[in-house]
Amino acid sequence: MEDSKSIIKNRIEKKKGRISQAPLYIMVLPAIIIVFIYSYIPMAGIVIAFQDFIPAKGLFGKQTWVGFQNFVFLFQLPNSFRIFWNTIYIAVMKIISGLTFPVIIALLLNELRHKWYKRTVQTLIYLPNFLSWVIFAGILVDILSPGTGIINKMLEFAGIKPIYFLGNPKWFPYTMVITDVWKNFGFSTIVYLAAITNIDPTIYEAAYIDGANKWKQTIHVTLPGMKAIIVLVATLSLSNILNAGFEQIFNMYSPQVYETGDIIDTFVYRMGLINARYGLATAVGTLKSVVSCILISVSYYLAYKFADYRIF
Repeated sequence: MEDSKSIIKNRIEKKKGRISQAPLYIMVLPAIIIVFIYSYIPMAGIVIAFQDFIPAKGLFGKQTWVGFQNFVFLFQLPNSFRIFWNTIYIAVMKIISGLTFPVIIALLLNELRHKWYKRTVQTLIYLPNFLSWVIFAGILVDILSPGTGIINKMLEFAGIKPIYFLGNPKWFPYTMVITDVWKNFGFSTIVYLAAITNIDPTIYEAAYIDGANKWKQTIHVTLPGMKAIIVLVATLSLSNILNAGFEQIFNMYSPQVYETGDIIDTFVYRMGLINARYGLATAVGTLKSVVSCILISVSYYLAYKFADYRIF
């Protein structure tokens, strides 16, 4: 009798809980609809990767099916390996730089005692994050210009010959990595600073009493306290290993640097919209999506295993 009463009571409480959360479900409904319209419905276009697609016949018209021919042709292209290598090379360098540089800056900012100076530096390094790549790329083109750019003027003053950062295939990948770090490290720094503020101050006091100086406190207290967020960001970054940054590279590259700067996304853009090779472009995009999905699953598992991070 008691068991049946407790079961009924639990059901009533669960029902009340669902009713109380109803406003939250209604609030999230527009976001779900938008994601469904713009992210799931377009997936029907994947069929183009298996067709000799002719736009005049329509997406669901009588297109010629070619199976995996577009995928086979992709790997037979002389520059396909170069495109995949450029993508992975630039993305990996961005991931490594995007992890190390913000951590170092966060550790340095944490040691600043003048709050106004600390906040000023935080604001200045965070500002580029608000600019779109179209605007930021325009600024970079002026700054890095071999003739009038301030960087090359400084190099010239130091006795170094001007460098064509955006036109030299040798320098282009590194320029992409450095400018990407410049634009985004302010946001990452704030994340790491938030992790540092969550460290118990009594641990620093205990370390100070034991004779630890600032360097030893950083090594033995601050970095271990940041370990969880660093591992989380690192593992989740693995899912972006095929995303080298289309907006950034598209706004700053040129045919002169295709050898080292052409990535999967820019290749898809040229094949699909400029050369009208819709089937080939969709095949490349589909292949990238499948690999990215696998990497996201692996990174999510690693984040759960090493940082106890989970969404569901």
